[in-house]
Order: sequence, then C-alpha cells, then structure tokens
Amino acid sequence: MTSTTVRASEPRITPAKALAFLRDYAVLILLVALLIVLAIASPSFFTFANIINIINQNTPLALIAVAGTFVIISGSFDLSTAAIYAVGSVAAAWVAVESGNVVLGLLAPPVIGLALGVFNGLAVTVLRVHSFLATLASSLIFKAIAVLITGGSLIQVALPGFSELGRGRVGGVFYTVLILIVFVALMWFLLKGTVFGRHVFAVGGNPDAAQLSGVRVDRTRVMVFALSGLAAGMAAAIGVSRIASGQPQAGAGLEFDAIAAIILGGTSIYGGVGAVWRSVAGVFLIALIGNGFDILGFNPQIKDLVTGAIILAAVGLAAAGVKRR
Repeated sequence: MTSTTVRASEPRITPAKALAFLRDYAVLILLVALLIVLAIASPSFFTFANIINIINQNTPLALIAVAGTFVIISGSFDLSTAAIYAVGSVAAAWVAVESGNVVLGLLAPPVIGLALGVFNGLAVTVLRVHSFLATLASSLIFKAIAVLITGGSLIQVALPGFSELGRGRVGGVFYTVLILIVFVALMWFLLKGTVFGRHVFAVGGNPDAAQLSGVRVDRTRVMVFALSGLAAGMAAAIGVSRIASGQPQAGAGLEFDAIAAIILGGTSIYGGVGAVWRSVAGVFLIALIGNGFDILGFNPQIKDLVTGAIILAAVGLAAAGVKRR
C-alpha cells in the first residue's frame, strides 16, 4: 500500500509579483528610507517645526499634483498649470490693489483657475485636440495674459492681512498646511468614494468602453481639467499671499514638477491607474531629495540627475506593468 504525501502549496515570489509590488510601493519605500537617513544625518531634521516647514513650502506643488492626478488617471495631461498659477498670482494682486479688498483679491485666483481649467477641457473635448498640445497652447495664451495684466512688471500689495493666508498659523501649524490636509482628504474621497471618481478611472482605462457603458466621457474630461485649474488657482492664492506681490513669471516649472511627482508616486501615464496618496508621497519624496542634498552637503547639481533617474525608473515600471497585462 503506497502512501502519498500531499505538500502544501508554497507561495512563490514571481518576477511579475515583485514588479507589481515595486510599482505599488516603491515610492513609500524610498520615502521611508530617505526619512531614516536624514533623521540620522541631522538630529534637527525630525522635529515638528522642520516637518511642518517642509510641508508648508511644498503645499502649492502638492495641491497641483493632487488635482493633476485626476487628469493623468483620465488619460490626459495638463501643461498649463504653471501658466494658470501665473495668471492667478497677478490677478490676485491686481484685484486686491484696485479694489482694496484682500478677500476679493485672494478669491480671484481659484475662480479664474476654475474658468481656465474649463477652457482647457473644452479645447480638448470640443476641438478634439490632444491634451498635451491643447494645454501647451493654452499655457502660452495664459502666460501672455499674465504679462498683459502687469505690463511685465511686479504688482506689489501692501494691504494689511494680504499675507495672512500664506504666512499665518494656528497652534504652530500654517493655514496652508491645514488647507492641504482638507484638500487631500476631499480629493481622496472624490476619487475613491464617488461615481465621478469611478468615471475618471473608466475614462482613463478605456474611453470607448466607458462611453458604451453610459459614462459621459467628454464631461468627465472637462471636470478633471476644471479641478486642475481650480487647484492651480488655489496654489496661486497661497503663493501670492506669501510674497505679497504678483508677477507674470510666478510658478515657472510647476507643471513639470507636478507631473514628475504624480509619475514618481506610481500613477500610470497610460491612464486608468493611480491614487491621491501616491502623488502626495511623490511630492514629498522630491522635496526630501532636495532637502537631503542640502543636509548631507552633496553637490546640488546632481539632485536633478538623481530625481530624473528615479522618475525614469518609475516610468519603466509602469510601462513594464502595461506590457504584462
């Protein structure tokens, strides 16, 4: 009588599983590793005041990246956020100076950003222009508007209370940090807990199938661009409040920093995959890389090389994941 031995199936770590794990959690692993290194290198790094300062400094970028996550998940790009930031910045200063009303001035950038975002969405959906080209063109238009408003010079704001939004604190925490926390929470819920969020994933995954399923693809795209414009306007209000002056060059390069943070966080450039927390992690990973180079005394010119290499690796992981589907 022969006895058969039944072996329990042992879990195997396959290359596909390892790749998926890296794609999903690489940004968190890098972020934690960098935090540990910086905490060891500088005892003053891991203090409440320093962490709050880092978050505060990167709030405008984080706002734009969080909203930009919706755009990229939907399968589009928004290259106009820096230009919207510039328009919002000069508009806030101009409105505040002309009206003498601080509140009116600081409300202008989000409203203008929302309107310009809708403009982008309509350019993409009505004209059927690829979002990369449409927002590249609109960014040139918006930058020109910013220059026309100011005549190419600064608009200084000396009104009392104008800098309160960007510099004010409550309980040792900047208002801007609280705004970011609330915004991230709302965007997380919007993406994960609403029908609109499911539509964003559906449009990015397969727009034709989404259309056949009853999703209003064009309306969803207009809404994600509107959200991106709104966030850029909010960031502009914070930025102009900090320096109390509007300038047409404000926010230069923010659009690329935001896209880099989103991709670094693990949101797929191919659409249909992503999360708000990933983009937040990407923003602060980039911030900590810069902070780390300063603390460790490394050549700052190498920072962009390191950041670029990490982003390239993130894009490679995303592309490998697409090929394996």
